[in-house]
Amino acid sequence: MNKEVIIEKINDFLIDEFEVESDDISPEANLKETLELDSLDFVDLVVAVESNFGVKLVGEDFVNVKSLNDFYSLIESKLG
Repeated sequence: MNKEVIIEKINDFLIDEFEVESDDISPEANLKETLELDSLDFVDLVVAVESNFGVKLVGEDFVNVKSLNDFYSLIESKLG
């Protein structure tokens, strides 16, 4: 799966499941602030990634994830 497909799938579930406005989604956007994530939302995000991509994420995976682009790259590396 190439990065463009990964980005499209992630953006789709952010809009559908997290009710993020499409205008707020950009590679530079801060993941936590854009999604207004609390600890329960992170659980939902992990479940969404697992169901959409078949990969498991743990808390440590998010240590260096600040922007949506970091998140896209994390998923790409897990799939690679």
